[in-house]
Order: sequence, then structure tokens, then C-alpha cells
Amino acid sequence: MTQNGQLNWVFADGNLPPHGENPDLQGHEAIIVTNLNETPARLSFDIYFSDREPVKGLTYTLGAERVNRFRLDKPFCDQGYKIPYGQYSLVLHSDVPVVASFERLDVRQSNMAYITVQGYTY
Repeated sequence: MTQNGQLNWVFADGNLPPHGENPDLQGHEAIIVTNLNETPARLSFDIYFSDREPVKGLTYTLGAERVNRFRLDKPFCDQGYKIPYGQYSLVLHSDVPVVASFERLDVRQSNMAYITVQGYTY
């Protein structure tokens, strides 16, 4: 079987926006992880901040041939950690290669911004 993806991903531009005033369209960020393997992927997330110590070792098992979208404005991973609003970086480690991307919906202005990017892999 061909291995698709990478083991380590860095998303350096986290900046969790507040939800905004429209309850139907909430500002948020998310990490989307796809496991194309025939075995589950054991994921580990580390969160880095400019003004506090990092939070390391948040865990989640992603099933074989599955995808999960982790909303970062809500509690996530097995530990139910919620990232505080503001600047951070996220590092994702996996025991099998996975594909990951990052998205942000910022609704602080009426001309909202939506971005999606691939992370840096190593």
C-alpha cells in the first residue's frame, strides 16, 4: 500500500477569532486531518503560545480511512482542551502518515475572511 501524507505538521499562524455577532455564522479555526491508511492514526497535538507555556500531548485516535475536522474554538481531543482566543501555533504528530489542512473563518467585519492552507511538514 502506498503511504500518503506526512507524520509531522506545523500550522504556525493560529489566531483564533471571536465568534462575532451572527449566531448562524461563527468565527472559528479548524484542523482537518485525513487518514488514508488501513490502520488507525494515533494523533498528538502540541499548542504553542507567545505569552504562556505550551500545552503538549493532546491525543486523539483517527480511524482507518477516516477524516475528522477539529473545531479549535470548541473543546477537542481526548482531553477536551479549548484553545484561548488569540495567537498560537499548532503542531500535529501522527504515528502513520496523514494529510492535514487548516481553515479560519473570521467574521469580525461584514466582509468576512475565509482561508484554508496546508501546513509545513517535516
